Amino acid sequence: MIKVRNIHKTFGENPVLRGIDLDIEKGQVVVILGPSGSGKTTFLRCLNALELPEQGTIEFHRDNPIKVDFSDRSVRKSILPLRRKSGMVFQQYNLFPHKTALENVMEGPIQVQKRDPKQVREEALALLRKVGLADKVDLYPYQLSGGQQQRVGIARALAIQPELMLFDEPTSALDPELVQDVLNTMKALANEGWTMVVVTHEIKFALEVADLVVVMDGGVIVEQGSPQSLFAHPKHERTKAFLHQLRVDEP
Repeated sequence: MIKVRNIHKTFGENPVLRGIDLDIEKGQVVVILGPSGSGKTTFLRCLNALELPEQGTIEFHRDNPIKVDFSDRSVRKSILPLRRKSGMVFQQYNLFPHKTALENVMEGPIQVQKRDPKQVREEALALLRKVGLADKVDLYPYQLSGGQQQRVGIARALAIQPELMLFDEPTSALDPELVQDVLNTMKALANEGWTMVVVTHEIKFALEVADLVVVMDGGVIVEQGSPQSLFAHPKHERTKAFLHQLRVDEP
């Protein structure tokens, strides 16, 4: 289990997260929904300390358990162990333009984890096969479509062997015809039992794959539940308004 308690994050005088509590079970797919500016991406980035909350705790209870208390002044000593727990897939791919698809996937395990390059290469090739890019390993990002670049990004995140996969609106920058390949890759990971937190507006994906849907607004979680119950019978007015905006009236 991953236990998140009382996460607060402020930018300047603007409180973006105002006390987030969330439990994430092993193998669970959590989809986070909410209007723009609700704090979804900031919360995701707090989960692996790309953003540092002012207070709150994050605990991992699996292999090599850790607890990070962000109100502790020495918290920076805990950042690297926390980051090693998760792999992040960004909206804009963030691939190294001067490295091939294979080299991008190998970079983290070799440079950060200091692992054996020969073994890492074999694992990277297997990951690129997993995401359907076995024939693209020697191509550079500019030679790949947006969907292919995003699938390289997924393979790169998997390469560090994380306990948690984080996806920040992974299809938002893609042309519509490229979205499904990325979603299919994510569905396959969910079916393999990966623990995933996904910020997205892809309601169909949430219905088909999510175990838990979390709705955020104004820096707080306003409602959470199974996709079937939450989409069919939202309880909070802000949830109803958001789903109406997306025209989700039926599960």
